[in-house]
Amino acid sequence: MSVTDSGIGISPDAQTQIFNPYFREVTAPQVQNSDGTGLGLAIVSRLVQLMDGEIKVDSQLGKGSTFTVILPLEAMSTTDN
Repeated sequence: MSVTDSGIGISPDAQTQIFNPYFREVTAPQVQNSDGTGLGLAIVSRLVQLMDGEIKVDSQLGKGSTFTVILPLEAMSTTDN
């Protein structure tokens, strides 16, 4: 599953830290004035990890970000008994 936005983007340095609890890149005025705590991506990352999945970010400053979650799900067939 991927989620894409067309926001301000995330700097390469911050991309290595955004899944850490309480981390916020506050270089842009839009971020400085937000009420975010820096916990959202840390929580998502931990949940994905608990499901043996993977989360990735691809972002460019001024162009937005794409977050991709990959989960190891198995297809199950249903049979009528």
